[in-house]
Amino acid sequence: MSDQSQIRTYNSAECAVFLKTRERFGGLSNMAPGFPLCVNGIHFRTSEALYQACRFPLRPDVQKQIIDERSPMTAKMKSKPHRKHTRADWDEVRVPIMRWCLRVKLLQNWETFGELLISTDDMPIVEKKSRRKDFWGAVEGPDGTLVGMNVLGRLLMQLRQDKIRCGLEKLESVEPLPISDFLLLGKPIHTVRENCVAERIDTNDSSTSLDCSSLKPTQNLTKSLFDR
Repeated sequence: MSDQSQIRTYNSAECAVFLKTRERFGGLSNMAPGFPLCVNGIHFRTSEALYQACRFPLRPDVQKQIIDERSPMTAKMKSKPHRKHTRADWDEVRVPIMRWCLRVKLLQNWETFGELLISTDDMPIVEKKSRRKDFWGAVEGPDGTLVGMNVLGRLLMQLRQDKIRCGLEKLESVEPLPISDFLLLGKPIHTVRENCVAERIDTNDSSTSLDCSSLKPTQNLTKSLFDR
């Protein structure tokens, strides 16, 4: 996804910008601690670890290495020697997988992460990159503007709208993505619920819920982000 038409330019003074996890909006980062996740009864310290684990559905040994790391940056680095084993369709599914990870983060940290999202008001959310990487975030230009595709920021803005739309109605579950080999430690990823124990027990629940109680993935997984 290097489509130049998706490049955005932002005035940093008018945005909710994050680079380091200890900054005002640092909790929006996938590296941020304090927002634990649990999928299939398996605990993740950060959404970054969950995202990286999803690269290797057919390598549960690599997934376990990533999960066991205490540092999210180390978890990311752990994946690098195994990049040749990344799922073949990664470029097509990485955006919907990132969206799914963010929804799980919101589901299981409804008050803390949800309040942080709402605190950005209607400002553009931008992940500032210190290096020349403009897909997930944006890089500061010579004039001080932030330029890049800012895919993570745009996903967070979508999530903020979901939170606003739901209002006081709390999210109850996040459905698994309808993609092949959506696996964690050799097992299919099930519907994720706020209570990890309930999620582990109730893996065969096929009931449907209202939109706000259950966030279901869009059908056109890759295109949906860039249609907004």
